[in-house]
Amino acid sequence: MAAKVFESIGKFGLALAVAGGVVNSALYNVDAGHRAVIFDRFRGVQDIVVGEGTHFLIPWVQKPIIFDCRSRPRNVPVITGSKDLQNVNITLRILFRPVASQLPRIFTSIGEDYDERVLPSITTEILKSVVARFDAGELITQRELVSRQVSDDLTERAATFGLILDDTHLTFGKEFTEAVEAKQVAQQEAERARFVVEKAEQQKKAAIISAEGDSKAAELIANSLATAGDGLIELRKLEAAEDIAYQLSRSRNITYLPAGQSVLLQLPQ
Repeated sequence: MAAKVFESIGKFGLALAVAGGVVNSALYNVDAGHRAVIFDRFRGVQDIVVGEGTHFLIPWVQKPIIFDCRSRPRNVPVITGSKDLQNVNITLRILFRPVASQLPRIFTSIGEDYDERVLPSITTEILKSVVARFDAGELITQRELVSRQVSDDLTERAATFGLILDDTHLTFGKEFTEAVEAKQVAQQEAERARFVVEKAEQQKKAAIISAEGDSKAAELIANSLATAGDGLIELRKLEAAEDIAYQLSRSRNITYLPAGQSVLLQLPQ
């Protein structure tokens, strides 16, 4: 009798274990920030996107594929050429996530590793296209414009693959930045040197013009002296004496004494 009881208990326990295994295989969890796509062995990938929580499926027939829908970072380094044929080292940092409603299409057409397959190729394509529109110096001086253009073009391109870009950050290589800065400094020095040369040329021309004016004035004075004798010199003397007398008359420390007279000062004893 006891043997039959233990046998019954054993069968019941086995049945419970089998049932528990079946139930456990029919349940799956979708964590926070994730979504699931169901692959059915008979009907293929289902169009329904499963949200967070615990869900049921048909064991062996259905399989859940879990996708992380949170924003994730990725760095994409690219070496490309500028408009003036300078090599540019660029690293673009991207925050991306998939469009949840398009996960079945992403899984069907691209796969679970969609970020590895899509982001490097479209990022390289967009960076080369945008950088080729600017000179090396403009990439630094107009960095905000370049970054905004890259972000707009890349966002539009990523949308065709069902991806959302939350943020992009453009960084130029240290060697490239230093080379551009050195080039700009050299250009500024060249401009400064050119300005100094032009200034010297203008001063030289001014000195020549002044010398020519003095020569012409001396020639005119000589001709006047030859024509009118010492009259011109006497006139200039009178004009100079008149000017000197006017300036002295305005000074409080100057006293004029008529000819033949004197002023006596009575000093205290």
